[in-house]
Amino acid sequence: MRLSDQQIAAFHERGVLALPAMFSPDEVDAIVDRLPRLFAERVPSNFREKSSDVVRTAMGLHLRDELFARLVRDPRLVVPAQQLLGDDELYVQQVKVNAKQAFTGEQWQWHYDFATHHHEDGVPDPLALNVHIFLDEVTEFNGPLVFVPGSHLDGPAPTALDIVSTSYPLWTVGPEVVGPLVERGGLDCPKGPAGTVLIFGDSLVHGSPSNMSPWDRRIFSLILNPVSNRQTTFGRPDHQHHRDFSPVVPLDGPFWPVVDAPEPVRRWIAVAPDTPVA
Repeated sequence: MRLSDQQIAAFHERGVLALPAMFSPDEVDAIVDRLPRLFAERVPSNFREKSSDVVRTAMGLHLRDELFARLVRDPRLVVPAQQLLGDDELYVQQVKVNAKQAFTGEQWQWHYDFATHHHEDGVPDPLALNVHIFLDEVTEFNGPLVFVPGSHLDGPAPTALDIVSTSYPLWTVGPEVVGPLVERGGLDCPKGPAGTVLIFGDSLVHGSPSNMSPWDRRIFSLILNPVSNRQTTFGRPDHQHHRDFSPVVPLDGPFWPVVDAPEPVRRWIAVAPDTPVA
């Protein structure tokens, strides 16, 4: 999978790119089938909603399951990121599923990812890319991501740390910043069926409302960052920013079905830092 020149230009102008029908229904089903077991684990890498016990974010999945250890190497995710960054040496910075359960899924405030990566992890520049796979159909009703196109063009906006609104501490962007950005760039809310891939940059302002609908909204997220731009401070645990800076090598074949985990997968699984607790 390689992006066209037009797609690359659109990404750099808007900061976000949607690629429909990148993963088949069978592939999405294989990913989703792994989630109930992983979500049931009582581990620090599973963050749960402030108002309930449902999983909001499940992290470090490639350290916990061989399917995800292969998925992070799928060329449909890695190769476009290499193209957009002009760099073949990218490491796996974060692997997670963000889940918004029907009726209970909470918001993600206005933010951009680089604020957290810079303040918490010492990442020097806003180069990392967030590469998503929709695991459910994303509609206007079930808590979709909302972006401010072009908000990355002025560089990182002012932020403040919010540790009150939800169960996940987040460096957020205030209304006084978001308002003028929206007046200039408008809003973009990519929607689509399961299997859609969404790519956006580290300093693009975005958020998502709560899920009031009767339909789940789960999204797989892989953050890839150039090895040359790796973290310089290590206050957060590995599942929030992985410390293996080996360049990710795209698979030659499909990530699924998993027949026999290759050596890099076995190594990742063997060093998984979190173990279930009673």
